Amino acid sequence: MGERVKKPSAPREHGRRRRPPRLGTEVSAFRVTSWNVNGLRGAVRKGFLRWLSRAGARHVAIQETRVLREHLPEAMRRLRGWHLELSVAERPGYSGVGQLSRVRPDEVQTSLGRPDFDREARLVLARYGRLWLASVYFPNGNGKDRDLSRVPFKLAFYRALRAHLQPLVRAQERVLVAGDFNLAPNELDLARPEQNRDHTGFLLKERRELFEWFGAGWLDTYRCFEHGGGHYTWWSQRAGVRAKNVGWRIDLMLASPALRPFLKGAAIHPDVHGSDHCPISVELEAEAER
Repeated sequence: MGERVKKPSAPREHGRRRRPPRLGTEVSAFRVTSWNVNGLRGAVRKGFLRWLSRAGARHVAIQETRVLREHLPEAMRRLRGWHLELSVAERPGYSGVGQLSRVRPDEVQTSLGRPDFDREARLVLARYGRLWLASVYFPNGNGKDRDLSRVPFKLAFYRALRAHLQPLVRAQERVLVAGDFNLAPNELDLARPEQNRDHTGFLLKERRELFEWFGAGWLDTYRCFEHGGGHYTWWSQRAGVRAKNVGWRIDLMLASPALRPFLKGAAIHPDVHGSDHCPISVELEAEAER
C-alpha cells in the first residue's frame, strides 16, 4: 500500500527519521499528525509516547482519549517539550479529544455552544499564530442497539461545526480540521462499499453532509495528493481484517481554502499500531503559522 503521498519536492523520510524541531527552531516546513488512539491510557501502554518522540510532528491531534485529567498516565504528566490541551466528556471513559503541540497555543476553544455536543467533548480548536487546528471526534451514527438512531445527532454535529468555523473561513483564516470523521467520503475510501451502503459511516445522507463542506471550499488534504484506492485508516478488530487491509478511510484532515497554498504533502501511516485506527499527517509550509 502506498503510504507516503506528496509532491516530488517534498522531503523524503527514507533512512534516518527526522527529529521534531526544538522549541523556537526555525523550520521551512512542519508536520501535523492526527490519530484516534482508542483510549489514551491504553495507547500509552502500547507505545504512544515512543511513537510521539519519533513522529516528527509539531502538532498532534488525538481523538477518543476516554480519560479524565486526574487519570492521565504519569508518563503523560511528566512529558517535556509538549503542551497538552484536553477536552473531557462528562461521561467517564467516553469520547474526548486533545492536542499535543511543541508550542503553546495562542487561544483554545472547546465549545460549539450546544450542551448536547459539548458534554461529549468532541472538539479542541486551537490557534497557533495564523494557523487554526481543530481536533475533532465526529459522532458515530449507531445507537446502543446499532439502530442508526444517532444519525440525526451526527448530521447536526457536522452542520454545527461547519457553521462554527464559517466565520474563520470567510475571514480567509488558515484552518485545518483533523480527526475521526466516522465517515468514508467515497467508494474508493472503503474496501467493501456495496456491503456498507445501509451502514452508518457510508450512508448517502451522511456523505452528502460532508459534500456540503467540499462545496464550501474545504479540501480533503489526502486527496490533493493521492487519487487511488486501498488507503485506509481504520480496520475492524476482528482477527485478520487489518492484515487483509479490509478497511475504511474515515480519519481525515480538511483544509480551508486559505490553507491550500501551504500544503506540501499528506500521508497515512498504516504501519503504526496501538489502536484500531492509524495516524494520518500533512506537511505544511512554516509560513502557514506566520
